[in-house]
Amino acid sequence: MAFDLDELLPARKPSKPVDLAGLSIGDLNDYIAALEAEIVRVRTAIKDKQDVQTAAQAFFKR
Repeated sequence: MAFDLDELLPARKPSKPVDLAGLSIGDLNDYIAALEAEIVRVRTAIKDKQDVQTAAQAFFKR
């Protein structure tokens, strides 16, 4: 039976959304840039995990 180790970790509560009303246009642009950088970081982590998973599957199919 296969299972994902991430399922064993406690679920994270969603963080509160940032109140955008009090931010200036510059702050909003900075916030967007930070979010885009985080998306790139997460996509890289996903790719790394997929690469490890693919290698493990190839190894155990021998």
